[in-house]
Amino acid sequence: MKKEFPEAEVFSIKEIKLNNPIVFAGFVGAGLVGPLAINHMITELKMTEIAVMRSKYLPPSTVFMRGRLRHPFRFYTNPEGTICAIICEITLRMKGLYSLVDSILDWAEDNGSKEIVILDGVASTEHDDKAYCAAEEDLVRIMADKDISLIPQGFITGIPGGILNECLVRPIQGLTLLVKADKTKPDSVATITLIEALNRFYEMEIDTSELEKEKDRIHSEFSELSQKYVKHREEISGMYM
Repeated sequence: MKKEFPEAEVFSIKEIKLNNPIVFAGFVGAGLVGPLAINHMITELKMTEIAVMRSKYLPPSTVFMRGRLRHPFRFYTNPEGTICAIICEITLRMKGLYSLVDSILDWAEDNGSKEIVILDGVASTEHDDKAYCAAEEDLVRIMADKDISLIPQGFITGIPGGILNECLVRPIQGLTLLVKADKTKPDSVATITLIEALNRFYEMEIDTSELEKEKDRIHSEFSELSQKYVKHREEISGMYM
């Protein structure tokens, strides 16, 4: 009997004990700031790949970076198992989104996580060097003390919105950190602003100097993905008007 491809499954490729980690996640969005920030975090914190997402709802795509093949939807941990990162480098359709959301949050809860943080960009024509947040009320007040402003109103769609919605009815806290980012190309400047906000709020020390030095390479390597995001956004924009 032929085995059916899973609805959504976090497939472990390396067994490492996790210690109630904070989970940071970045998906394709404006300026690609989510994946860029997560990718930089993975490098700076010397994180190890531990799992991939398998799902029949993922487009049949893979990612090549500098000639190296890698899965487009990956899970990482730092050596201590206290910080996990999820990075997705492909655009996702609405179909099957809830299966992906459930799988991510089931995995996070099973590993003792109490908090998931979505890193994302808001499409804009100019960057204002500020970080914004959307979270439950008590957390918004704490963030304001770290110079992270609340977003007064708006919509968060796609898988980030699905995760944040589901967190409201689960024993895991969901929040998003956002920056205004260029909607037409990879935005390393906005990514730096986002990581600096992470450093302030979570008392991390992620160096951003390489992002500044490597912005031309980043633009070159991620420009195709950025163009796919712009096309994808145009195709689905009518769904949210």
